[in-house]
Amino acid sequence: MPITAEAPVGGTLEQLGGESRPLILRNGEIERFERQHGLGIFTMLDQLLGKGEPQARHCRDLVALGLVGGGLNDKTADKLVDDLPPSDNHRIRAMAQDLVFAAFLSPEEHKKKADDSAGSSELSTPTDTKPKRRSKAPSALA
Repeated sequence: MPITAEAPVGGTLEQLGGESRPLILRNGEIERFERQHGLGIFTMLDQLLGKGEPQARHCRDLVALGLVGGGLNDKTADKLVDDLPPSDNHRIRAMAQDLVFAAFLSPEEHKKKADDSAGSSELSTPTDTKPKRRSKAPSALA
């Protein structure tokens, strides 16, 4: 029995409300989002990829619908997302983007992605990408 949870096929696994929770966007959740917002899922994907600005409410609703797809009832999913402060909106946007990507992965692509990341438990650490400034002062060693 594995000691770590795995993301469901076509979904993601996110830390929400102090627990690891599966999020899945099935056709029903996608159609519900489109009806509720008058916004197509592909337009939303474009916005998440930088071709426009996604609204926080759209990202929050996608995450809540992903929780519903993962097995929570509407009320619980809405409360979990509503309880997240505005300071979490960047994280919620990233969750929404990952969730939409996962929804469009085929089961074979999902398995390949899981296989590729198996055993890669290294934590990613931010690196300094700023160029180093060089002093214009003459070197004492020259």
